[in-house]
Amino acid sequence: MTEISIKNLCKEYNDAPVLRNVNMEISGEEFCVIVGASGCGKSTFLRILLGEIQPSSGEIRIDGRPLPPEPGPERGVVYQRYSVFPHMSVLENVMLGPGFAASPLLGRLSGKRRRAAADEAMHYLREVGLDHACSLYPASLSGGMQQRLALAQALIMKPQILLLDEPFGALDPGTRKDMQDLILRLWRENRMVVFMVTHDLEEGFMLGTRVVVFDKIPSLKDGNENSGATITYDIPLNGRRKPCD
Repeated sequence: MTEISIKNLCKEYNDAPVLRNVNMEISGEEFCVIVGASGCGKSTFLRILLGEIQPSSGEIRIDGRPLPPEPGPERGVVYQRYSVFPHMSVLENVMLGPGFAASPLLGRLSGKRRRAAADEAMHYLREVGLDHACSLYPASLSGGMQQRLALAQALIMKPQILLLDEPFGALDPGTRKDMQDLILRLWRENRMVVFMVTHDLEEGFMLGTRVVVFDKIPSLKDGNENSGATITYDIPLNGRRKPCD
């Protein structure tokens, strides 16, 4: 069970506040959906969780330990824009993570380790329904298939935390529904904490066990709306769809 503690998190860019005093406690395999207007720091919050950028103040702890200051295998991410490598086959894309974990400089495996990584990659491709496309290249995949590939890339590293930044925003309605069903199934099976940013409130209430609303609050001193965003509502959804014990 993953425990995440976020206390008094603040972020500024060039003295302009983006996030102010964000506090959150996560216990267990939550599916936390983050909603709010554009410019409210939702994606910035995910980038801090990923370790891509650092907070200006405050702290994040995972299982009692400070969040590492750079991205790591315990945190997977899927973006709205398909984050796959066009010059690699589907199988090679999924094998890349284990390759860099074993060989940080070259990202290459050989012999038994390469065969083991290929077998594991095929397992996750089957999980997302892409095993039949293992030899194809991303250019020949649909948008939904590329997002499935990005999910397999993240899952093969067995992350404790999966970060989803509007992953379905560019998909047509039918493909979007299929991907929503897929991510729920993968969340249940892999017992992760999921943080997902979306502009679709209906989607948030359908997928999440918890909906967190980010909004800007005017400064109490001068009414200035540029005082940064914080959590204005944190709505538990009665533990719906929690992974089975």
